[in-house]
Formats: sequence, C-alpha cells, structure tokens
Amino acid sequence: MPLRATTPGTVLYFHSLSGHVHVPVPTPRKDEVLLKVEASSLNAFDWKIKKGVARPILPRKFPYIPATDVAGEIIEVGSEVKNFKAGYNVVAILNHFGVGHYAVQLAKLGNSHVTATCGARNIEFVKSLGADEVLDYKTPDGAALKSPSGRKYDAVIQCATGIPWSTFEPNLAKNGKVIDLTPGPSAMLTFAWQKLTFSKKQLVPLLVIPKGENLVFLVKLLKEGKIKTLIDSKHLLGKAEDAWGKSADGHATGKIILEP
Repeated sequence: MPLRATTPGTVLYFHSLSGHVHVPVPTPRKDEVLLKVEASSLNAFDWKIKKGVARPILPRKFPYIPATDVAGEIIEVGSEVKNFKAGYNVVAILNHFGVGHYAVQLAKLGNSHVTATCGARNIEFVKSLGADEVLDYKTPDGAALKSPSGRKYDAVIQCATGIPWSTFEPNLAKNGKVIDLTPGPSAMLTFAWQKLTFSKKQLVPLLVIPKGENLVFLVKLLKEGKIKTLIDSKHLLGKAEDAWGKSADGHATGKIILEP
C-alpha cells in the first residue's frame, strides 16, 4: 500500500534534479494513506537520486518526494484501505537504505562473528555495536577487506558502492556470498555471469520490498533494547538544505533526522 508522507500545508518535493519546490498536500488515492510526518531521515539514496545517478529508473516523474523512512500519524485513508485508520501512529520504511549499523547488530543477535569496515573515527562506535573486528577502510588491509583474524567470510553485506568483485572474491569462504544492497550495472553483470558459470561464490543483488512484519520485528527489538539507532543530527524541514549537505558529505555517524 503506497504512502503519501506529508506535513501540514506543504511538502518538500524535487521539482527537478536541480531544485526544490513546495506544493499543497495531496489527497490519498483509494489504496493510499496520508501521513502527517513527525520525523523523517535522509539517506545516501536520497541525494544520489537528486544527483541523477539512478536515471532513467528514478525519479520516474517530477515532482518527486524524497526520504525513504518516516514516522508520524495517519490523518486520512483511502476508500479501499483496511488495515489502517486515521489517528494511527506509524513508522514506515519506503526503501532499504541506512542499514549498516543495523546489519552489525542483527548479525550479532544471530551469534555470527562480525567483521565491519568504517573510517578511523568510527571504529570505537562500531565496536560498541558488537563487531568482533573492525577494519579502517583507508588502510591497505581495510581496502582489501582482509580479516585481522584471517577468517574467510560466509556472507558480506555490501552497503557501500565502488568495491569490485575482485576485492571480495579472495576473502570469501567456499560458498560465500556478497549481498549487494546498492547494485549497479556491474553487479548485475557479475551476478548473471556467476549464474551461467555455476560459481559457488556469488554476488547477490538485493532488491528489497519492505514488509510490515519485518518492520514490526525491528520495532520490537528496539523496544527491548536489543538493537539501537544512533542519531547523528536533527534538522528542521525549513533547514533541509543543511541536512542534505550533511548526508551528501558522507561523514554522518548514524541517522540524519528531519522534523517539521
């Protein structure tokens, strides 16, 4: 079911790949709900879309509403919506980005040995999330993804971009897999070639469709204190440009929050 995420009176859209405009709040279609947003977060996906890196796939048309995860109150529902009512408080993930620090915590909850990569300034933070080993990606071993303990990886969650298969392959176990959360054309070609050659080591492009039951599970873990969310900074919607710059800079530690 689609969501139209809004704040009272106006909503921030991309009018083009070069600017923003404010437009009136839309009316939900029959299978949509209208959400009064109390908080949203910016992810790398958002500014990359605005930069045009996903054209011609996204945006499909303008104006385009940014932000891929939101929380707020439903203020109106379409005629065919059955599971939600006006007045419900909800949290929604409209895409799958900003997941790195969750991946570490979830892997540890699954009793996995976790090796993580990050910049030098975030090493202690990533260790606090439960990582057993942390690589500084600017060092030779970090760039090569070599485990300090000499382990081979059964699975790699690839949240970044620009790392070739040739870097992953020697570090994988016999049947190791790289789950690519931001697959590009090169990843898709690698995936196809490996299928044709029956490779045991594989790169798997992950195209996520968010599911309500998975989000309910994550919220439960948050309430129980089993995982945590780090907030880098909070910005008012009127200062969205500051939040945008922070995200595009690439040095945020945790989520960048926008509030009305």
